[in-house]
Amino acid sequence: MVLGTTSGAGKSWLATALCRWYARRGLKVAPFKAQNMSNNARVVAGGEIGSAQYFQALAARAEPDVRMNPLLLKPEADTRSQVVLLGRVDSALADTPWRARSERVWPTIAQSLDALRAENDVVVIEGAGSPAEINLMASDIVNLRVARHADARCLLVTDIDRGGAFAHLFGTWSLLPPEDRARLAGFVLNRFRGDAALLAPAPQELERMTGVPTVATLPMWWAHGLPEEDGLYEGGEPAAAGPAADAARTVAVVAYPRISNLDEFQPLRRLPGVRLRWARTPAQLQGADTIILPGSKATSADLGWLRAQGLDAAIAAHAGAGGAVLGICGGLQMLGEALVDPHGIDGNAAGLGLLPLVTVFEPDKTLRRCHSRFADGLPGPWSALSGVPVAGYEIHHGQTAPHPSLVAAGDVPRQVLPAGLGWSNAAGNVMGCYVHGLFEDDRVLRALFGAGVPTLDSVFEGLADYVDRYFAPGVLAGLIQPVKT
Repeated sequence: MVLGTTSGAGKSWLATALCRWYARRGLKVAPFKAQNMSNNARVVAGGEIGSAQYFQALAARAEPDVRMNPLLLKPEADTRSQVVLLGRVDSALADTPWRARSERVWPTIAQSLDALRAENDVVVIEGAGSPAEINLMASDIVNLRVARHADARCLLVTDIDRGGAFAHLFGTWSLLPPEDRARLAGFVLNRFRGDAALLAPAPQELERMTGVPTVATLPMWWAHGLPEEDGLYEGGEPAAAGPAADAARTVAVVAYPRISNLDEFQPLRRLPGVRLRWARTPAQLQGADTIILPGSKATSADLGWLRAQGLDAAIAAHAGAGGAVLGICGGLQMLGEALVDPHGIDGNAAGLGLLPLVTVFEPDKTLRRCHSRFADGLPGPWSALSGVPVAGYEIHHGQTAPHPSLVAAGDVPRQVLPAGLGWSNAAGNVMGCYVHGLFEDDRVLRALFGAGVPTLDSVFEGLADYVDRYFAPGVLAGLIQPVKT
C-alpha cells in the first residue's frame, strides 16, 4: 500500500509505477483505491472509476473494472459531491451524513478488495490524503482500515520539494497507532532536487527514531508523461520546458471551477510545437489559436462563472473572427442556445449561442465507450479531421439536439459525428462533441498537429524503470514476500 503524508505527495504515480514494475515480472497485478475524490473519471466495465485507477490498471496490464475504485466522489460544489458506488450514481448515499456513509459503504469496499486479492498475485493499494488525520480516523475507509483489512505492507511517500519532509514523515508516524506504525516498510522522498548525499544524516536519524528506513529518494521528474490526477498543470514547471519552448500553436483550455476530465489534455503538453495554456481570464485567451471548453461537473454553474469573468465575450469574439473553438461534453452543452433542466440535475441556463443546439438534462447518466468517425468534407479549422476514426468515452447527463426553432429558421447545425455525438456551425470553426479522449487518440493528434506522443505503455515502462533505478535493491521484491514465522 502506498500512503502519503499529504495530498499531492506522489501516491498515484508511485502506485502506477509499482503496478507496472510487478506486472513485468510475470505477476498478475491489480490496483485498488477504496475511495477517490476526483472529477477525472473513466468509463470501464460496470460503470466509471477515477482516472488514476484506470491508468494503474493499464499499467498492471489488467482490464479496468469498478472494484478497483468502489467509491468515487465527484465534487459538484464546495459542500456537495455526486456519489458513485461500484461505478453507478447512488443518490441516497449522497444524502447520507459522512460518518454514516462510511459504515454503509465499507462492506462493498471490503468485498471488492477481497475479490481482487483472491484473483491476483499482487494488489497495489493507494491511500488518500494522509492516514494520520486524527479527526477522520474513526470513519476511515481508505487508509488504515484498508491497510488492516489487507494486512498490507506500506510505503509512506512525502513531497520533499515542499519543504518539511522529515517533519511530515515523523509527524505522520507519530500520529499512527503502534500497530499501524509496524506496517510501514519504508519512507520515500519524492521530487528531490540536488545531491542526495546532502540529506545525511536526516534519513539515518529518522530511522533511529522510528525504526523505518528511507528506501528511496526520487529525483524531480517533470516529464514522466502520466496525466495528473488532480489540479491543473501549472505551479512549478518551467514555462519554457519541453515542446512548448518553441511553440508555434497555442491551445487555451478554459479552466472553470468544476472542470472535469482535464487529464485528457495531457498529450497536448507533450506535442512538439504546441503550447497548452489554462485560461481563467479573457487576457489568457489572447493569442490562442484554438480555444477549448472542456467537460464540467456543474455545467450551468460553470457557465455562470464563465460569464462573470467576461470569458463569454472573448470566446464569441474569437469565434466571430473565424478562430477554432471546441467544446467537449459540458463544453458542447455551453456552446448551444439553452440548457434545460426539468429534473433538477444541473440547473437551467442560457448557452453561449455559438451552435444552434439545446441540451436537456436527464436523471440517468450516459456511460459508455464509443468508437466513431468524423464526417467527410468538414470545412474550416477542423477540416483535417474529415473521415478520421476516433475512439473515446462518454460521461454525461444531458442529451443534446438541434434547436427546433432555429432549425425551422434555417440555422441548421452540421453533424460532424453520428448519433448525436458532435456538431459544428456552418463555417466549421465552432465544433462540439460528447467524445472524451479526442487528444488521447493518435489518429486525431496526427490529423490535427502532424505528430503524436509516446504511448501510455511506454510511459508505464519509464515509470517502472525509474523506481527500479532509485529504490534500494531488494525493497520492492521484498514487499511481496511471505512473512517468515
